[in-house]
Amino acid sequence: MSDMKNNAVWMGVRPFFIGGSSACAATCCIQPLDMIKVRIQLAGGSASPIAVASSVIAKEGPLALYSGLSAALLRQLTYGMTRLGIFQGLSEKFKPAGKTAQDLPFLTKLGCSLSAGGIGALVGTPADAALVRMQADTTLPVDQRRNYKNGLDAMIRMAREEGVAGFFSGATPTIYRGLAINVGMLTSYGYYKQMMGPYLGADSQSNRFFCGFLSGWTAASVSLPFDYIKTMLQKQKPDASGKLPYNGVLDVITKTVATEGPFAFYKGYLTFCVRITPHIMLTWVFMDNMKVFLKGRDLM
Repeated sequence: MSDMKNNAVWMGVRPFFIGGSSACAATCCIQPLDMIKVRIQLAGGSASPIAVASSVIAKEGPLALYSGLSAALLRQLTYGMTRLGIFQGLSEKFKPAGKTAQDLPFLTKLGCSLSAGGIGALVGTPADAALVRMQADTTLPVDQRRNYKNGLDAMIRMAREEGVAGFFSGATPTIYRGLAINVGMLTSYGYYKQMMGPYLGADSQSNRFFCGFLSGWTAASVSLPFDYIKTMLQKQKPDASGKLPYNGVLDVITKTVATEGPFAFYKGYLTFCVRITPHIMLTWVFMDNMKVFLKGRDLM
């Protein structure tokens, strides 16, 4: 195993394997919350999470809460794996001599998170658009539904029916959202762990869960407005004349502020925090435990 530990190919693949598998495991745990969050945004943000969940289960069955899971996993195998893999790779490359990645200066960590978030968001945009489309599909009139079979089918049809514009629907706000959520998530976790280490144990499970929770809350709070804009752009459909409701990010911002006010960007804040925070918390917990597992087998 010691030879494998220092194998150049494995060393390059390892951060992406850890990041991708951890993100997928977290997604399987929280997919119903993401489904409810999207439904609340599409409904205008007025419905309660419990009411939305009850309605979905009553009308479509409990498995409907996992609608879009294939696209969500595909998204994590693109966006999640890319951003976490790049961030871990850059963190290891720029860590101070004799120290760990948690000891990176804030500006260096910020640069790593922005790079990882931007690239990951661009790579994951097609799968992210497919996820939103699949989750919104059942809310449309029967004659307007796209009836995607799975995430891959949604991506293929988007590319075939709408061209590059549809395939990368919402690319700009997705990148902005990716930058915001990654800055909140990736720059905060190590800081929180170091701060809480003396009280909870430097590398204890309780410290991982608690600091993962704080990291997730931080990320959710700074990224929700971008998530709202992204959802509005990705779920829009052209009218009878072929014109879309929004021309871009600034158009969404202008029309939303004019009709609903600035607080509209924080519609579903509690639900978004409930969805984003556990996912990020579990991703960090899975990642830390995966590293411990690999180190115990001399693979890291």
